[in-house]
Amino acid sequence: MNPPSNALALSRLAIRGLIGLNALYAAAIGLLLVATLAYPKFLFDALIGLDGGEHWQVRATLRGVVVLGLAGAYAIHRVLRELQAIVETVRSGDPFIVGNAQRLQRIAWWVLAGEGLRVGVAGLVWSAAQFVPSINNIDVGFSFAPWLAVLLLFVLARVFDHGAHLRADLDGTV
Repeated sequence: MNPPSNALALSRLAIRGLIGLNALYAAAIGLLLVATLAYPKFLFDALIGLDGGEHWQVRATLRGVVVLGLAGAYAIHRVLRELQAIVETVRSGDPFIVGNAQRLQRIAWWVLAGEGLRVGVAGLVWSAAQFVPSINNIDVGFSFAPWLAVLLLFVLARVFDHGAHLRADLDGTV
């Protein structure tokens, strides 16, 4: 077995770093949500410059965006943990296993959930724009790339699963 490559070591380090950054993001956004609930004037003061920011619907909508942001942080956490587990199997020298096929499928579902959350944020921004027209300048955007990535992940998960079963069959005949 070959020793792990520098790229693999860097990947492990990058994933750990991203997990830490994501945790900081989730903590910051969680504190923002708590602050707006415990001290509503905080949110009102932030919105006062927006024409229409005084509407309760705008405040509720922006809190909804924060809640979806927390859910997105959790989805990212799950993707990074699954990816971390895959990298560990590569490090151990046996990545083509059924467990990795299942991990890839879970990653696909979490990425799909993240895209659903992004659509939810777009809907909330649109609803807030009914009261605050300047919010229309916020570009939530749509991209085919994440949806294609989800499709690719599902296909790759199936390929890994099929390959792992073929390998198990081959090991059983030798």
